[in-house]
Amino acid sequence: MSNSEDSQQYVKEEDEASGDESDKQDSGIMLREQDRFLPICNIIKIMKVPVPQNGKIAKDARECIQECVSEFISFISSEAIERSVAENRKTVNGDDLLVAFSNLGFDNYVEPLSIYLQKYRESNKSDRNLFLDSSYAQNEDAGSTHDGKQ
Repeated sequence: MSNSEDSQQYVKEEDEASGDESDKQDSGIMLREQDRFLPICNIIKIMKVPVPQNGKIAKDARECIQECVSEFISFISSEAIERSVAENRKTVNGDDLLVAFSNLGFDNYVEPLSIYLQKYRESNKSDRNLFLDSSYAQNEDAGSTHDGKQ
């Protein structure tokens, strides 16, 4: 059996009765532990930022943070998904996440994340405008000949 098949195995009736709920999703699909968590290498990169260069982070500390961060993201995401489903939308957006933070009691995060989201959207908007402007300029250049006639 391939790795992709391993992570997509369906839960059998006797597995459901075993009481081991940690590796199950609501859809009844088995997930391996490494499929449930964010990649450890990404977690380690972030954790190393405040640590002095000669400092070390214990393996159990890395794994604990990996599990906590993954669970936190799942917690916020599931609340945001519920909101989008309630509004008959298939896409979760930044505003859904902000409402989720507020609903779950993380009010201190809402204002800074709102500011970040606004700046992110403005940045994407200006990037898109630059792309459209450069595409327009290229199209105009391609439409004219070297002697100035079209």
